[in-house]
Amino acid sequence: MNRLDGKTAVITGGGTGIGLATAKRFIEEGAFVYIMGRRQAPLDAAVAALGPNARAVQGSVSDPDDIARFFETVKAERGTLDIVFANAGFGELVPLGQITSDQYDRVFDVNVKGVLFTVQAALPLMGEGGSIILTGSTTGVMGTPAFSVYSASKAAVRNFARSWAQDLRGTGIRVNVLSPGPTLTELAEEAVGRDAMIEMGAGTPIGHVGAPSEIAAVAAFLASSDSSFMTGSEVFADGGLAQI
Repeated sequence: MNRLDGKTAVITGGGTGIGLATAKRFIEEGAFVYIMGRRQAPLDAAVAALGPNARAVQGSVSDPDDIARFFETVKAERGTLDIVFANAGFGELVPLGQITSDQYDRVFDVNVKGVLFTVQAALPLMGEGGSIILTGSTTGVMGTPAFSVYSASKAAVRNFARSWAQDLRGTGIRVNVLSPGPTLTELAEEAVGRDAMIEMGAGTPIGHVGAPSEIAAVAAFLASSDSSFMTGSEVFADGGLAQI
C-alpha cells in the first residue's frame, strides 16, 4: 500500500524544483496534491505533468489574502488536510554592507512571514496524524558569505518547528524541518549559479550536487506515518555538507 493513500497535501513553491519533485513523489505515494506558486505558467506546466491528482492555485505566500484563498479552495474541494509542505523560499547573495531594507523584506516576507501564515491558515483543516514540513537549509546552521539574510531566515524557520512542536502538543499534528544542502533547482541556479552549485555539491562527502527528487524522498518520509515518532526535528538531506 502506498504510504500516502487517501491523503491531501499542500505544497507552496510547488511549480518548480523541490516543490514540484515532492508533488510528484506524494502523488506516486497516493496523495492528492495542491500546489501554490507565484507564476501561472510553471503551475500550468506542473499540473499538466503531474496529472489528475494535482491542482494549482496561483498566489504568493507573502500575501495573506493569497494564502487565505489557497486554503479556502482546499477546504471547499477536500474538506480536510493531512500534509503541509511549507516550501516556498527566496534568497539573494548580498554581502554585509550592501544589504537594503527592501532586500531584507523580500526574503523575510517569503521565508518567515510566508511560512508562519501558511501553517497558521492550514491548522483548522488538520487533525490527528497531520504532518507539517518546513523547508530549512544548511545555511541555517552554517556561516555563508553574502547569504546572511537568507541564512537568518532559515534559522528562524528552524525555531518555528521547535516552538510549534510545543504549541501542537496533544493535537496529533507533527512539525519537522527538512533542510536540503546544495540542490540543483531553477531558483538555486538563479541565486547562486549552476557552476557554483555543482562545485558545492562536489565538495560534500557524497561528492555531487543533490537532485530535487532526492529531497522529495525525504519529504515523503516526513509526510508519512513512518516518521510518526518525530516532531520538532530537523532532517538534513545535504550530502553531509553541514555534518562535518
